[in-house]
Amino acid sequence: MTVRPSGAAVVRPPHGPRPARPAGLPVNLSLRRAVLATLLATPAWRGPPALPGPILRLVADVPLPGPPVRFGYASLDAGKDRLYIAHMGAGSIVVFDLKVRRVTTTIPDLPGVTGVLAVPALRRVYASVTRLHQVSVIDDRTLQVVARLGDVGFPGAIAYAPDQRKIYVADEGGGGMLVIDGRTDRVLHTIRLDGEAGATLFDPGSRCVVVAVPSRNEVYVIDPASERILGRFELAGAARPHGLAIDPVARRVFVAAEGNARLVTADLRTMRVIDTDPVGDAPDAVAFDPGWRRLYVAAETGVVSVFTETSAGLVHEGDIAVPHAHTVAVDPRTHLVYLPLQDVSGRPVLRIMTSDPPSGS
Repeated sequence: MTVRPSGAAVVRPPHGPRPARPAGLPVNLSLRRAVLATLLATPAWRGPPALPGPILRLVADVPLPGPPVRFGYASLDAGKDRLYIAHMGAGSIVVFDLKVRRVTTTIPDLPGVTGVLAVPALRRVYASVTRLHQVSVIDDRTLQVVARLGDVGFPGAIAYAPDQRKIYVADEGGGGMLVIDGRTDRVLHTIRLDGEAGATLFDPGSRCVVVAVPSRNEVYVIDPASERILGRFELAGAARPHGLAIDPVARRVFVAAEGNARLVTADLRTMRVIDTDPVGDAPDAVAFDPGWRRLYVAAETGVVSVFTETSAGLVHEGDIAVPHAHTVAVDPRTHLVYLPLQDVSGRPVLRIMTSDPPSGS
């Protein structure tokens, strides 16, 4: 059962005519990307008003380089104290030093970059470059692009299967899952999914890759050894599943459903739904802090929902309104939360936030 603090209801933005598909976006791009990119590009809209009783508190707003345009996703490399942030609208990756809290460099020439994943074991960073329909491979020592791979309609989320040293790149345009050999930086093949691919994660418990497929209202499980799809699961209450996070210890998967603004918790062993909770409209990225068992769901409409995991399910700790927040990362060592924001007073910033530990921690 969900526990919601008094007065912490999510405030929805006013409804209006549906925006037209932005020029230059592929026709088969998911409806969420097309509609929300237009909505968030409108300067007059700055998200919902502040919500009462925020669980998160501001630590710092660190200015980021580039224009105030949309960010993609972020990937944290704890070993190097780095946060890699895809600045989608600027066509670059911002490299942020977590220790000294400053930008160390910007990797350019990545037009439309959205997905990014650091793989320290391979000394690589992988970036989904949507306008080139490719995946860029970056050496994490030189921070230079060393390869551009594939032909992907709209490359998005990226996962790494360490046993086989394979990289999996989701195609939001419906072209399946591109598989890359991490040892040779070569494309192996494409796994057909019969639908758009959303968030993609490696599950350490099953040693499989878990993929949200919103156009089919399903979550797929792929075996990296055989490249077979082991299962297709429709989770009750999850309309257009998109964002994912995994608790490998409790064997749970958290699924953000963009179609009905719900966070669905399921048992990874059975894919049985345990819990369903409301979140902000159009939820996107989900981040899990294993130490505090805390979950963060960032929505396109500027609502960040915070939950604490218990044996019975999730406790809803509260919501906070953050303009343009749809991407979130958490450092499991410090428990700090990082939110790249495209426009705060006319410039992009990285908002760093903190919270109190769960009771009993």
